[in-house]
Amino acid sequence: MRIYRLIGLLVVVMVCGFVCMGFTVAGKGYAMYQEALEGQSLEAKVAEIRGKKGYTELAALPAVYLDAVISVEDHRFYQHFGVDLIAVVRAVVNDVRARRFVEGGSTITQQLAKNLYFSQEKELTRKVAEVFLALDLERNYSKDEILELYVNSIYYGDGYYNIGTACAGYFGKLPEEMTQYESTLLAGVPNAPSRYAPTKNPELAKQRQMQVIRRMEACGCFSKEEAETVALEVVAAN
Repeated sequence: MRIYRLIGLLVVVMVCGFVCMGFTVAGKGYAMYQEALEGQSLEAKVAEIRGKKGYTELAALPAVYLDAVISVEDHRFYQHFGVDLIAVVRAVVNDVRARRFVEGGSTITQQLAKNLYFSQEKELTRKVAEVFLALDLERNYSKDEILELYVNSIYYGDGYYNIGTACAGYFGKLPEEMTQYESTLLAGVPNAPSRYAPTKNPELAKQRQMQVIRRMEACGCFSKEEAETVALEVVAAN
């Protein structure tokens, strides 16, 4: 019986330790979030993004491009409140299995928060701060506004920091002129611009584009026939 009591006590101590650690990280994350907003308000940050050359309104973007972005980055974007609890649980399980921080479960809103204020380092305190800011974004902006800000603040490689400059640089055209092929190609680049920029690694860019197409089919944005048509274009491309 004594050994069971010792084990029980150990479990209680461990649980208390995790709870205390959680409160500590949450406190540090909230402080980081407040410090970020003190440096520059959310309204000012958003105005800064909207004022950049190449900024493109959502209405001017092809539906296939927006479907591609949502399918591959955050397919429950229009259902969650800024944090996807299902994705978070999946990420925690994968991180525990890998014994390191390999997946964050970030939504488009959280990624926008990171792009606006924080570094790209995978740090738990920063992830907490990101959540607080994501909730702020969801309170103050519509889903369409958040998506519009997201595609205008992510890095597409080759020095292109929004959808407008990326379309001009890679295709020599406006975003509304993108084809299905170009839309699926560009939607895959921001996941890892140094790897998937088509001017840098065309074969890796193709592989990523095929992942986007398969994901769109799985999410119901492409029929099997549509997915096969675009996939054939990818295979045939130089």
